Amino acid sequence: MKNASIAFCSLKLQQLAWICIFFSIQACAAKILEKTFEDWMRYRDECYKNMANSPYPTGLYCNRTFDMYACWPDGNPGVIINVSCPFYLPWFEKVKHGFVRQSCGLDGHWVTVNGSQPWRDSSQCEDEMEVTIEEEGIRKLMISFQVLYTVGYSLSLLALISALLILIIFRKLRCTRNYIHANLFSSFGLRAVSVIVKDVLMMKRWGMEMIQVSDWETLLSNEAAIGCRVAQVVMQYCILANHYWFLVEAVYLYKLLIGAVFSEKNYYTCYLYLGWGTPVVFVMPWMAAKYLKENAECWALNENMAFWWIIRIPILLASLINLVIFMRILKVILSKLRANQKGYADYKLRGSWLLCSTALPIKR
Repeated sequence: MKNASIAFCSLKLQQLAWICIFFSIQACAAKILEKTFEDWMRYRDECYKNMANSPYPTGLYCNRTFDMYACWPDGNPGVIINVSCPFYLPWFEKVKHGFVRQSCGLDGHWVTVNGSQPWRDSSQCEDEMEVTIEEEGIRKLMISFQVLYTVGYSLSLLALISALLILIIFRKLRCTRNYIHANLFSSFGLRAVSVIVKDVLMMKRWGMEMIQVSDWETLLSNEAAIGCRVAQVVMQYCILANHYWFLVEAVYLYKLLIGAVFSEKNYYTCYLYLGWGTPVVFVMPWMAAKYLKENAECWALNENMAFWWIIRIPILLASLINLVIFMRILKVILSKLRANQKGYADYKLRGSWLLCSTALPIKR
């Protein structure tokens, strides 16, 4: 009885979790499950309190009980007991006027089905079938989307690894420009890996079958959320690093076109700090703010948008600088083309049209 009750709620909540996760609102599933479990515990505590304070009837009767789904008072033999739908159900507003029913047998025991599980009619407390069908359709659609972008990320990762191996193996390709390309490819690869790992951890966290109350308590504990929080932090770092290595590409191309004569080695060190170090400057405060102010579920929920802007403003800033550099590069290229119409070409200009495309990344 208990297992069946928890399994029923688990199935409905997992359907909601799937929809929320695949709408890229990963925190939605956590929010629903956490609130539902908190309401369920409150409902359970109130039930036990009422059972302890209510006087016992005389004669033959069915014992008061909490079957993990609804709170049942003492029942008279041969009577069907009606109890209001539990308020902890996420869809309670739709079924608040409904009842769950259980039959008290003539022998003073709750009527059972096949001599094992007590009979109970909770049809009035279930979500509407039309909504369930719609949720199932959305769930299947979102699963298809996840498969699609996971395959895309996987193929991109294979291509990036191949490109990195080529740049590493062939010594003739070892130069500052290709080192920067290699770091950009690495940021793309790490971004793909972090997204895939985050999805796997989210599915592991919210896709498990919850039968016992201890499963819920373990699932919603802070200890269980550490893995997906780490994945969330790594993913945000990789996204920032990806944007800042685009910025490094733009800065290097601009430096190349204007004919700077400074040491490339010294600049390459600066590029490394800009590409891999700058994201740390913004991710650390965001992580501290999340831990101190919004330390819930997998840190994917943005209740305070000020914390969200800690990691979004640097991305917008990098994109804006990229745009300015891109416009400046176009101006330099056009001026050099006009200056080289006598038949000779500037070696720095060859391939600039291809390189300048890196200054404006396509947002994914």
